[in-house]
Amino acid sequence: MIFSKPLYNFLGFYFEQLFNHPLRTKAITSCIIATLGNLASQYLEGRKEIDHNSLYAYGVFGLFFGGTLPHYFYRLVERIVPEEARFAVIKKILLERLIYTPLFQAFALYTLARLEGKNHNAAVNQLIVLYIPMLLAVWKYLTIVQLINFALVPPMMRVLILNVIGFFWIIYLAKKRRRQEAKSK
Repeated sequence: MIFSKPLYNFLGFYFEQLFNHPLRTKAITSCIIATLGNLASQYLEGRKEIDHNSLYAYGVFGLFFGGTLPHYFYRLVERIVPEEARFAVIKKILLERLIYTPLFQAFALYTLARLEGKNHNAAVNQLIVLYIPMLLAVWKYLTIVQLINFALVPPMMRVLILNVIGFFWIIYLAKKRRRQEAKSK
């Protein structure tokens, strides 16, 4: 019970910030979660030395794109497909899975490589190798999560849920990217 008051206070503060400053709060949350996800992946991999470039890359990506792009996407989806529309959840999931996800995955893979200091050709080569397997994995493992997200989670909270799931996805993504880098060396 000793932790309940600080946790309650933090959640109250977080939700107040999410309500009053949604974009900023989602961006900062995404930055923290992306950085922690990358750090966790490095620890799970057994690295003796932390790759700070990778941490910074994931943090910067989370801050500028990981919270903001989904924020605007979900707002757009709510305008295009209102809650009272027939088969609203199915329409939303189709928009997200068939349009947003393929574009966001390509953008994320390329941008993360560039933020880590890779040149354009290396980033494109990594994108070519990882894009289809990553996109198929997103569709396979995260479609049910997104379906639940659209069906049960209030719009204001969807990016947070996406970021929490994203923590584990970042561990998976970072591991895949590092394996591909090791193969190409």
